Amino acid sequence: MLSLLATACGAGGNGNSSQATITVAAVGNPQMLDLQKLVPEFEKAHSDIQVKFVILPENQLRQQVTQDVATHSGRFDLSMIGTYEVPLWAKNGWIQNLASYVQKTSSYQPDDLVPGVAKALSYNGSLYAVPFYAESSFLMYRKDFLQAAGVTLSQTPTWDEVAAAAHKVNNPSKGISGICLRGLPGWGEQLAPLDTIVNTFGGKWFDQQWNAQLTQPKFKEAVNFYVNLIKTAGEPAAANSGFSECLNAYNSGKTAMWYDATVGASNFTGDAAANSGYALAPTRDKPYSGWLWAWSLGMPTTSTKKDAAWTFASWATSQDYIKLVGTKLGWSHVPPGTRTSTYQLPDYQKVAGSFAQLTLDSITHADVNHPTVDPVPYTGIQYVDIPEFQNLGDQVSQQFAAAIAGSTSVDNALQQAQQLADAVGKKYRG
Repeated sequence: MLSLLATACGAGGNGNSSQATITVAAVGNPQMLDLQKLVPEFEKAHSDIQVKFVILPENQLRQQVTQDVATHSGRFDLSMIGTYEVPLWAKNGWIQNLASYVQKTSSYQPDDLVPGVAKALSYNGSLYAVPFYAESSFLMYRKDFLQAAGVTLSQTPTWDEVAAAAHKVNNPSKGISGICLRGLPGWGEQLAPLDTIVNTFGGKWFDQQWNAQLTQPKFKEAVNFYVNLIKTAGEPAAANSGFSECLNAYNSGKTAMWYDATVGASNFTGDAAANSGYALAPTRDKPYSGWLWAWSLGMPTTSTKKDAAWTFASWATSQDYIKLVGTKLGWSHVPPGTRTSTYQLPDYQKVAGSFAQLTLDSITHADVNHPTVDPVPYTGIQYVDIPEFQNLGDQVSQQFAAAIAGSTSVDNALQQAQQLADAVGKKYRG
């Protein structure tokens, strides 16, 4: 994907001198593109604020917003960040405490935010980012493809059952893979689904003494399982497949199953929308293995337009915005997972009923404080919530992508990954 610079304002140039132009860094996912379409509605109601978007693919977004706050360059007034960044950036003083802004905005209704999501976006009890959409992970599958192959799945499948089903429906001669799983390098790409498998298989990144555990049997078993499943029943060119590529494959009928973000279900069209079934994240030893993530708007402390930035952030994450999306773009476009009230809207239930409750259940059961079978010194389900993980995860995922592509063995990839992780662990061993 190419980066896209988009200005969400009319043809009136820079506007008058009293007008504030805020710059928002956002990920190029469908929900954000919907937000961009609806910004004229915001600007009509707030003629003193213009909104300029910088929309980027996930990996590029992370690099640019991190560089912006770490160097205090002040390029962005709002940055789209997630549950990984919020506590780390809040601790560093990089993003604004939003408690006072929330308090003075009576219409915002923070008590309506899904509790687990609000907690994940807080630091020392205060909200530091507001959720635009939230997700866990679950299994999506084409009921018609599975039925034709004589396969049935429960709503709580094991990974062994999913692998067996994937092999049974895999049909490369017809251009249909059994399952699509992210292989694209990136701590927030490939490692997101893979880490949930590591967790439920009983693996962990570090033990209680911060010794790296990537060559231990459970971690090794999980990575072997993932790589082998992709190689034998996964999509072609899997080492280049991320969320967007798997979504496209699923929507175009090129894969029978997809384990990924719950938000994926909101983006189905045609046959995929009509014939999809859903199940909780598959498990092995640990129940409820789904991740927790919330793409959210955080305000860098370097912003010189904080009031205008909050006005936009509160609008884009409000109950009214959710209703606006439903009425203007269709209820299937509603950003999921952020507000309890969304799940009480009859119009939303009509289009999202097949996956809405399962999404909410998955988010509710995701426990970022207890991600693994054994106790660990870190939090985070699909990531390790330490500053070094962004770089470590990217490097480790490069090793695993090489194994998926067949240019190295899983054992060799794990040896390299272990060395990388142990170098990070040393900093915490004291």
